[in-house]
Amino acid sequence: MKNKLPYNFGGLPRKYSNYKNANIVILPVPFDKTSSWIKGSDKGPRAIINASRNMELYDIETASEVYTKGIYTAEEISAGNSRKMISDVRTRVDHFLDDGKFTVLLGGEHMVSLGSIEAHAGYFNNMSILHLDAHSDMRDSYEGDKYSHACIMARAKEITNNVVSVGIRSSDASEMGNIDKSNVFYASAINKSKDWIRKAAGKLSRNVYISIDLDVFDPSIMPSTGTPEPGGLGWYEVLDLLEYVTKRKNIVGFDVVELCPSKNNAAPDFLAAKLIYKLLSFKFAG
Repeated sequence: MKNKLPYNFGGLPRKYSNYKNANIVILPVPFDKTSSWIKGSDKGPRAIINASRNMELYDIETASEVYTKGIYTAEEISAGNSRKMISDVRTRVDHFLDDGKFTVLLGGEHMVSLGSIEAHAGYFNNMSILHLDAHSDMRDSYEGDKYSHACIMARAKEITNNVVSVGIRSSDASEMGNIDKSNVFYASAINKSKDWIRKAAGKLSRNVYISIDLDVFDPSIMPSTGTPEPGGLGWYEVLDLLEYVTKRKNIVGFDVVELCPSKNNAAPDFLAAKLIYKLLSFKFAG
C-alpha cells in the first residue's frame, strides 16, 4: 500500500503544515553540481521528506511533539549553477526570517548551506557556526571552483571567523593554512576525550548556526553519502553534542546535507529525518 500521508516533512495535516501558523520551515534544495565522487545528493531532500512521513512524532527524550509548533515544507529550489543557487537560497531564507520562521535547509551538496549562512548572519549578530563533518571543507578552491562543495567552510569563514568543526577525519594539505586547529575537534581526539562536548560548546558564541554534513556519522550507520570516511561519530555522540549546545546557546537555524540515498537501504534516509526532528525537538521543547 502506498503512503497516503501528505507529502511534507512529517506527513502532517494542513493544521500543522500551513505556512501562516508554522513556526518552522523546511526548505529543500536538491542541488548537486560540484560533487567530486558519488553523485546523487540532489535526491536527498525528497528521500528525507519521504522517510519523515513514517516517523513517530512523539519525542521520548524531550517528552514533546514539536510538529504541533507547525512545520511548513517549502517549494524546492532548483538552479543551474552554484552562484544562482546560493543567491536563491539567501533570498528565500531572508523571506522566512522576515516572517519569523525558524528555517531548516535540506541538501543537496554542502555548498547549498552558504546562502542560508549568509542570510542568518545578516539577522543575528556575532553568529558562530557549528560544523559537523568528516571533511574540513576549507579549500580555497577545488578543481578551479571556489564554490565547490569542498570549499563551503572556507566561504563560510569569510562571513564569520568563528567556525567550530566536529568529527573531522579527512583534510588536504592545501587546507592547513585555513584551519584553526584550536577550533577543530578531530574524530580521533573525540574518541579519547571525555570532555570534548563542553569544550566544543565553549568555543561557540551565543548565536549558533549548525551545518551538518551527514558523513560526520560513521559509514556503518550512514553509508549513503558521496564521500564516506571511516571512523565517524555515533548517533548518540552527535545527539549529546546537539542537546548540550541547544540548552546553552541560541540555535538560529541549521542545515542537513549530503544524503546520497540508496534504493537498497532506506535506513540512512530515516536517520537523517530523525536527526532533523530530534534537533527541532531540542530547540523547541523548552
